[in-house]
Amino acid sequence: MKHTYAAFLAASLLTLGSLPAHAAPVDYQIDPEHTEIVVTWDHLGFSKPTAHAGAVTGVIRYDAAQPAKSAVDLSVPVARLTSHVPKLDEMLQGAEFFQAAKYPDIQFKSTSVADHGDGKLSINGVLRIKGIEKPVVLQARQNKQGMHPMAQRPAIGFDAMTVVKRSDFGVDAFAPGVSDEVQLRITVEAVASATR
Repeated sequence: MKHTYAAFLAASLLTLGSLPAHAAPVDYQIDPEHTEIVVTWDHLGFSKPTAHAGAVTGVIRYDAAQPAKSAVDLSVPVARLTSHVPKLDEMLQGAEFFQAAKYPDIQFKSTSVADHGDGKLSINGVLRIKGIEKPVVLQARQNKQGMHPMAQRPAIGFDAMTVVKRSDFGVDAFAPGVSDEVQLRITVEAVASATR
């Protein structure tokens, strides 16, 4: 009887050991060289110019087993916001818009994530511009998750989009001729830390 019990216990332990473990959430560092935010607005109804923000930094914590438990925290230096129009770039940095000297960074931090399946997520969070915080929702889609062939580390990529009102953050110069609503399109690539 003792031998039978011992054999059963050993078999049970072996079976448990063969079950797949739940993947732990992974922290991915945002790659500023392959991440960009494109800002689009309406100009007098005639055109839809853009400005680009680079040098984005931050962390994406992604839980592949339960995407709704994921999170993101990112920062964008206002100094790296450019419209490729020198006069407008000067204004964007100054008192009429972002006051970069006083408020050098734009920040977003998620508060919750809704998983819609097929790589689609709604990321609820707080956007902070010029010290003003407002809730926003990013509609995101996962592009790819896997081993990065160059970094030789796990990597992940997303595209996301939202629309915000400039006036909510005190950046409403020239409205309504220049639209109050602006579209933010984000493409982000992030790589797991080398210590993993």
